[in-house]
Amino acid sequence: MNTERTIMALPLSGKVCLVTGATRGIGRGIALQLGEAGATVYITGRTLKPKSDGKAGTSGSLTTTAEEIEARGGKCIPVQCDHADDEQVKQLFEQISKEQNGRLDVLVNNAYAAVSLLTEQYGKKFWEVSPNTWDTVNNVGLRCHYIASWYAAKMMVPAKQGLMINVSSPGGLNYLFNVAYGVGKAACDRMAADCAFELKKSNVAFISLWPGAVKTEIFEETILSDKADNFPDGFLDVFQFGESVEYPGKAVACLAQDKNIMKKSGRVLLTAELGEEYGFTDIDGSNPLNFRQIKSLLKMSGHPWLAAMTPGFLKIPFWLWSISASKF
Repeated sequence: MNTERTIMALPLSGKVCLVTGATRGIGRGIALQLGEAGATVYITGRTLKPKSDGKAGTSGSLTTTAEEIEARGGKCIPVQCDHADDEQVKQLFEQISKEQNGRLDVLVNNAYAAVSLLTEQYGKKFWEVSPNTWDTVNNVGLRCHYIASWYAAKMMVPAKQGLMINVSSPGGLNYLFNVAYGVGKAACDRMAADCAFELKKSNVAFISLWPGAVKTEIFEETILSDKADNFPDGFLDVFQFGESVEYPGKAVACLAQDKNIMKKSGRVLLTAELGEEYGFTDIDGSNPLNFRQIKSLLKMSGHPWLAAMTPGFLKIPFWLWSISASKF
């Protein structure tokens, strides 16, 4: 009986996962949930250990995340890796293949180098900042996703199973932050769709995941700092209805368990929609903001009484949402 309960409590036992950029933020939250579900989780980042004072700070560290995962009973293997360096990425996948006998079940492309830059440059036009902004945003944040997926495919395709996920954003549909950001996120979505097309016959799924407003360490720090003045009225208010970094992690853990995952391959999926489908809530028991739900939008815009009267099933249709960004 105890064995049965253990198996039920660890639905991802035996699975091998890789989460890139997992020292902080969404990557950390995803790694925590995968580890808690029983997977062996490889995590990457540039910072191996906390600062000399023992604190991880908003930059986080691999060892801090690994310790959190193991404290929950999970297994974590931290690998210091700069995803701007193709050789380091090659060595990462060679290590996983060697240690796991060629097995990799889940790849989460989350590494991103431009978080601080986006807050610092918010409100500035593309010609008002360095052209190097493009490389900062889309090297570790788009190109590195392609490279990691290339290596992962060479492990998953022969096994005829696997799941790859690009952590993307509604910025791939409508303007958000800056030009380089939007182009990069739109490319992440298209990359997932096109890779899914080529991987379909190999039974390997590829999905683009859109979290909502996420209360990451750096955004919480921004809200409490002078930098908050750079954002328009109402922008930061969205985060009070946002999700924790572990909510996307719950979504990924559920996707990794989905026996019909190929039906979702090639699609853009919202964390809030997955919460409704799979029946999970955030770590505090709340249901975070759903950008498609009329009820959530009314609540966010300061009309709680009207939101309370609005049925939760009323949503903006996907076709209407996407047509607003149509290029034709």
